[in-house]
Amino acid sequence: MNDIEPVEIAPGIYWVGVVDWNLRDFHGYETPKGGTYNAYLIVDEKIALIDTVKAPFADEMMKKIKQIVDPSKIDLVISNHVEMDHSGSLPVIMEHAPNATLITSSKGRSGLSGHYMESGCDSWNFQEVKTGDTVSLGKRTLMFIEATMLHWPDSMHTYLMEDGILLSNDAFGQHVATSKRFDDEVEDVMEDAAIYYANILMPFGAQILKYIDKLKDLDINIKMIAPAHGVIWRKGFSQIIENYGKWARAEATPKVLVIYDTMWGSTERMAMEIADAVRSKDVEVRLRHLRKNDWSMTVKELMEASVVAIGSPTMNNGMFFTVSGFLTYIKGLHPKNKKYFLFGSYGWGGGAVKAMEKEIETAKFTIAEESLQVKFKPYEDDLEKCRAAGYRLAELAKENANA
Repeated sequence: MNDIEPVEIAPGIYWVGVVDWNLRDFHGYETPKGGTYNAYLIVDEKIALIDTVKAPFADEMMKKIKQIVDPSKIDLVISNHVEMDHSGSLPVIMEHAPNATLITSSKGRSGLSGHYMESGCDSWNFQEVKTGDTVSLGKRTLMFIEATMLHWPDSMHTYLMEDGILLSNDAFGQHVATSKRFDDEVEDVMEDAAIYYANILMPFGAQILKYIDKLKDLDINIKMIAPAHGVIWRKGFSQIIENYGKWARAEATPKVLVIYDTMWGSTERMAMEIADAVRSKDVEVRLRHLRKNDWSMTVKELMEASVVAIGSPTMNNGMFFTVSGFLTYIKGLHPKNKKYFLFGSYGWGGGAVKAMEKEIETAKFTIAEESLQVKFKPYEDDLEKCRAAGYRLAELAKENANA
């Protein structure tokens, strides 16, 4: 059981979420630091619960709520997002607070009804809201902001107008397990936020920019951002919004990322030679072996790089299985403003480079340099070609970062 107590993040506003210390996989995205599912209880003339937690942790959330109020006294339950890591405990809450009004977006109501039909959701007292709608709790006012495709169609945020607290659900989060609740209490929080963005929200850059514009149009004064995953931004709330804009615009740095896998060392030798050549031109380079590094961090590095080199040995007339899987993964994330270079090795028959080219072209990514492949192992002539490729990639990284 989780022994972390509820935390009062502002007068009358409590974190009643849970910490998942053992979370190591989220939708196939690696989470080596664990995770949290954040829910927030607001005690005013009316009592409101903002989001819930993943179903296996319902009892832990209820334990925290009961330390503050009788759950049957909850007047409003706000569901910002249907996904089950946030809505999974709704049936438990609605059983304890049968008279509560369940506030969600119209798409949220549809999704919740589809997921919880067997839990008696037809008896829940739904209230649909849209951007700009408000509900008074007494001294406090909740305003709702539709956040379509951040990262589901139903996504919505709740803003506490008098306190300046944005309850942002899946936006601005991180996957990290910690007993601390605020960004200024933990290390590397912005890097964790970048990893989270790269693996979850990167496909939705256009929608994120529209959302940021919407916040400006609403002229809201944010003083704190409380996401549904990770720690609460009480110091870096302006910086995380600024970074979301930068990431959404796909602003890359002059950096080359070399991603590869290898069977007998030939492709690895090519990768090393390419990376050394890039480094010799005073351009930042990162080298990521796909079986020795977690993909979530690799995708974060990819988001920041302007040029990506991908290498694979040939296996069964095609690319190595990890390279194939990784290309499938990033095809879905669709990183923008990248230039790609492909390389690889083979023995009796080629195929890896051609298969990678086909996958890259299918994804509508840009291949910037003619691909390079060697037979058996790279000798000096081949290594010289790798170095020449690295020099060109270094220059391309500078050009593409400034484009």
